[in-house]
Amino acid sequence: MLAVGLGGFLRDRRARLVPPVDGPSPPSRRRTPGLRREEVAARAGVSITWYTWLEQGRGGPPSEEVIERLARALELDRTDREMLYLLAQQRPPPVDCGGASPSVPSTVQAVLDALTVPAFVKTAAWDIVAWNQPMTALNDFGKLPVRDRNVLRRTFLDPAMKTHTPDWEASARAAVAIFRMDVARTGGSPEAAALEAELCAASEDFRRMWADNEVRAAGMSSKRVVHPLVGALGLTSSAFSVEGAEGLSLVVFTAATAEDQPTLDRLLASKRR
Repeated sequence: MLAVGLGGFLRDRRARLVPPVDGPSPPSRRRTPGLRREEVAARAGVSITWYTWLEQGRGGPPSEEVIERLARALELDRTDREMLYLLAQQRPPPVDCGGASPSVPSTVQAVLDALTVPAFVKTAAWDIVAWNQPMTALNDFGKLPVRDRNVLRRTFLDPAMKTHTPDWEASARAAVAIFRMDVARTGGSPEAAALEAELCAASEDFRRMWADNEVRAAGMSSKRVVHPLVGALGLTSSAFSVEGAEGLSLVVFTAATAEDQPTLDRLLASKRR
């Protein structure tokens, strides 16, 4: 069924392309709209036989390299490219971390600013690239050098984190397991690999946890912290992928229990004063 879906998708997107115009005279009349199979195959650098098999569901799953070439040949946008991966390999495309910190869309920042609870946006390499005003009550990232605005770097290289996090071992282990999954999703980006190497060299704890090869999907998790202003506080963090911003995740913090809510309210009120 998926192969039929892939073939139908390829045919549909091929039919949407505008045929090239050769010379000043009008192009010859075509019996079908869009490009011919041989034209798409030439654009993608694959044989016409192989491409025909793909449209007929007989070619087997194409490799990632071929998918990328087909995406360019068919002039697919981000959403169509993702659909091509889902149909061809039953998975979303690999996350591209990019060499520089990605810009945060203004719509995402608007969502952050509208939230009344602490929240930040991080990259697949766990660099924090945006946050809201309530987050500054919990952790004021604006006071840190840009390089130190990294969740894993702070977790393992800042000695104060163990003091302020009673369940530090469990929290850190969960972070490493999620990071390993993120590394797999990025296909081993240079940024993630550099962070892994740095932490393995600088932190015995990270090296020990990384060697355990645990994996965990990002989602919802709870931890307890000891904040200098309000004392013990239980928090639940929820992570969400940011649509249309590849590699970015929105992390939102709420009170872990009803008993923790007044403490969180006091902390946020102290920042507003």
